[in-house]
Amino acid sequence: MSRADVPEVRRQVVTGAHSAVAVLGAGVVGAALLKLLATPAAAQLRLVGLANSRAQVQDPAGLELATIGAQLAGSKLGRDDGALVAALDASGCPHKIIVDATASVDEASRHAEWLLAGYHVVTANKSLAGGELAGWRSLQAVFRQGGRYGDSATVGAGLPVLPTLRRLHACGDGLLTLEGVFSGSLSYLFNQYDGSVPFSSLLKEARRLGYTEPDPRTDLSGADVARKLLILARVAGFALGADEVEVESLVPEPLREVSAEAFLAGLASLDEALARRCAEAASRGHVLRYLARLNQRGKAKVGLVEVPTSHPAARLYGTDNQFALTTTRYHTQPLVIQGPGAGPEVTAQALLGDILALHPFV
Repeated sequence: MSRADVPEVRRQVVTGAHSAVAVLGAGVVGAALLKLLATPAAAQLRLVGLANSRAQVQDPAGLELATIGAQLAGSKLGRDDGALVAALDASGCPHKIIVDATASVDEASRHAEWLLAGYHVVTANKSLAGGELAGWRSLQAVFRQGGRYGDSATVGAGLPVLPTLRRLHACGDGLLTLEGVFSGSLSYLFNQYDGSVPFSSLLKEARRLGYTEPDPRTDLSGADVARKLLILARVAGFALGADEVEVESLVPEPLREVSAEAFLAGLASLDEALARRCAEAASRGHVLRYLARLNQRGKAKVGLVEVPTSHPAARLYGTDNQFALTTTRYHTQPLVIQGPGAGPEVTAQALLGDILALHPFV
């Protein structure tokens, strides 16, 4: 993170803060969260630690947001979660919050441990809740002991799908089907793609705009969509294992294990098969969308699907996500939640919202 990524702020360290916060991850989402921590909405929060994958800074008295980028860039401190936790403990604040804005499997594996130790955890990291079933169950066991976990940013970049699904499930409303577009990058690509421009050209443009990961295989493989579907299915009461989601990857087999540079050089190999599928769909008056689907028997699948132009997913814009929930009480028409499902600003806002929801500030 460069100094340009950090906002100019005049606010000094808040000595009477209710909560001490340590942020893991200083990438685009972490940088967006730092900007929000400099706003009046976060006036009762004290940032005591910030880490990227290589270095960290911490101070129980609070870090100055105006210079945090330079502090992290010049830090000689190697990564040590124990030191960050110690800064939380030494802060004297009644609430201690660890924010995981990484995609690290190692960091996610510590969530249950931190919760058991009495820290709150707020996360955009899907690796635990959307990974192996044992990880999900470890979280549920901690929740029964009173752990407080904010995960709104893991699905839909803060769109209210997880709290809605939890409320329906708590009220005894059974999920019959779940269908939708869960990837902002794949939403953008297939909202644009009609066969008139090679798919690889659209993919390069989406990557340039920052809509995909630097290595677009993260998006095209379907693995990220599958993790989100697993999280939603588990919240709805389906104890699905990671191997129970059928996933269609859009990455050609020869490009799956090569370097990122070799993949980007070979993007044109995606074009022929997708152009053929697009033309076949158009001949039936349909369009292509990358959908996630779950039925009431727990069958879960993500992949490229033909849908008619009357289908809700055919009318999306930009990077919109869409979640259509058919339940025993929303049966005649599904309950649809739709909106921007990607972007550092909305993801960071979901993290801040979960932080503030951990306890009343007003």
